[in-house]
Amino acid sequence: MMNANAAPPSTPAGSIAFPALARLWRDAGLPPAALSRITLPGADPVLPSSFAIAALLQAGLGAAALAATEIAIARGAAPQTVQVDAADVLREASCRFVVDGRDSARWDKLAGLYRCGDGHWVRLHTNFAHHRDGALALLGLPTGPTTEREAVQAALQGWTGEAFESAAAERGLVVALVRSAAQWQAHPQAAALATQALLAFEQLDNCPARPWPTVAALQRPLQGLRVLDLTRILAGPVATRTLAAYGADVLRISSPHLPDIDALPDTNRGKLAARLDLQQPGDRDTLRELVRGCDVFLQGYRPGALAALGFGPDELARLRQGIVVMSLSAYGTQGPWAGRRGFDSLVQSATGINVEEAQAFDQESPRALPVQALDYGAAHLLAFGTASALLRQRKSGGSWAVSVSLAGVGRRLQGLPRVPIQELPPMSFDGAMEDSDSGYGRLSAVRHAARFSGFVASDLRPSMPSGSHAPAWPAH
Repeated sequence: MMNANAAPPSTPAGSIAFPALARLWRDAGLPPAALSRITLPGADPVLPSSFAIAALLQAGLGAAALAATEIAIARGAAPQTVQVDAADVLREASCRFVVDGRDSARWDKLAGLYRCGDGHWVRLHTNFAHHRDGALALLGLPTGPTTEREAVQAALQGWTGEAFESAAAERGLVVALVRSAAQWQAHPQAAALATQALLAFEQLDNCPARPWPTVAALQRPLQGLRVLDLTRILAGPVATRTLAAYGADVLRISSPHLPDIDALPDTNRGKLAARLDLQQPGDRDTLRELVRGCDVFLQGYRPGALAALGFGPDELARLRQGIVVMSLSAYGTQGPWAGRRGFDSLVQSATGINVEEAQAFDQESPRALPVQALDYGAAHLLAFGTASALLRQRKSGGSWAVSVSLAGVGRRLQGLPRVPIQELPPMSFDGAMEDSDSGYGRLSAVRHAARFSGFVASDLRPSMPSGSHAPAWPAH
């Protein structure tokens, strides 16, 4: 049996990725011998960063893909090898896609960094109109798309950074004070986060193991398994897109009252897309019926929000014994910020990553990572946690709740060895894109980064807008 702490011969010398993967694998209680079936070619830096972002993403996606092959083995398939290349995983994390030859807008014009009157930086996330208008109203500025950055900058001169962050949080807005790593470590939320596992498993009951659907000819590891997707922003949708690429039937449920993100043509690949209004009793009943037929429930609501509607982990386990409940949060499930909204860019700012990156580049202003590594890192952990919990359920029974946070992923990234700053050529996407018809038009998007020896991870269904499908499971 292979030592889980020893890299296989094909792993590059000095690799950061394989030990990080082995740690994830060991912490999830999976068989160490399986690690001989994965290779992680390439190494940081691939993009300009002092952080081992490729290693973080190789480890998480590699673990997810390898765990999927363990499910396939449990279903009678032969063992497969997996490869996740450093450049490929960063191409996928670039969020690059084109619809009918047009690139999608990525950021609202007001999003980004501002200096407050006390000299501290804050980062605003204004990609959604209600978040933008909430921040403008807090600053006493006209709401709507006509207000310019210069007006926001001038208004922030009357605020300290910490006061503006606190006032925004009280209104449910998305703003983060830019902290150093030392300042974050002194924060009570960092102390709470340190007590929470990167991938936290909780057994909800002692129900017996439930058999997986029988498949006459298994072509993908998760074929026939059903995943309810109640996520909106990047990490959750990428996680369920990954599960769909591995064969799962993914049904994404969105609200008719919330705007869709610009990345939806990319993140909806391989899924069914329905709408339910969970404020309506009839739609909550429909969701309960969907839960009774699913294997995995993956949600990205703030902690406690779904429980208030009757869909907390314990309630879900009563509806469907043996269910796997995956939950994503910004800052963890405990501590003073447990209920706080947050996105990748804000968590980078709050936890010191932007300051550490700026220092490495000898730059005065905070510097963001070149890709949304926390979102993609969390997505990979959600996919890995799903596969791991399904394996636990099959082996020993029980319903399972598994939680991941963006800040926990950031903490793991900050704990990896740093990498040297180098001059690097622009990333090439030659041969990395795949074309398909979609409900949005002709879609060209980066293909999945994991490579399997026995099957191809690709989209089972075309990407379709929210509400394109009925809230119902397809027949097996």
